[in-house]
Amino acid sequence: YRLGHWKIRLKLRSLHILCTVLVAAIGTQINASERGPVTNLLIPRYVSLKANEANARRGPSLSHRIDWIFKKKGMPLEIYGEYDNWRRVRDAEGAGGWIHYSLLSGVRSIIVTSSMADLHRKSDQNSMVMARIEQNYIADLRKCIKEWCEIDAGKYAGWIKKTDIWGVAPDEIR
Repeated sequence: YRLGHWKIRLKLRSLHILCTVLVAAIGTQINASERGPVTNLLIPRYVSLKANEANARRGPSLSHRIDWIFKKKGMPLEIYGEYDNWRRVRDAEGAGGWIHYSLLSGVRSIIVTSSMADLHRKSDQNSMVMARIEQNYIADLRKCIKEWCEIDAGKYAGWIKKTDIWGVAPDEIR
């Protein structure tokens, strides 16, 4: 009986150690996925396309096949992976792949996703509408508060609802 009791305690202790190790490993992976392994910057994060054209590849090297070509300088992209000098990106429609980091810029931009979005003078639904912006228009991002972002859209600058754009996190304040 004593030997059997000892074996059970040993198995329970081993199981406890295994669970502790697994929880620690899972916690490490969760924390690791919040920061890029190369840059130590948050993942996901938003950037813009620096070049007029950029090849999005199937994998992080020049030997990988080109799956997509981005052709709009300033286009907002979401980085959701890093490997060496390569960043895994996607656009507002989910298209993307691996792009060399030299083709990306930290300058932030947004793309309008609503069919026509109101650009307000202030971050208030009741403020004056200065312009209506078409879907797929790319604008420079200035700052964001809880539900609004201030943008520069060529001749006009003002506030747009976050729900009308892509290129910022829903809870982002900047």
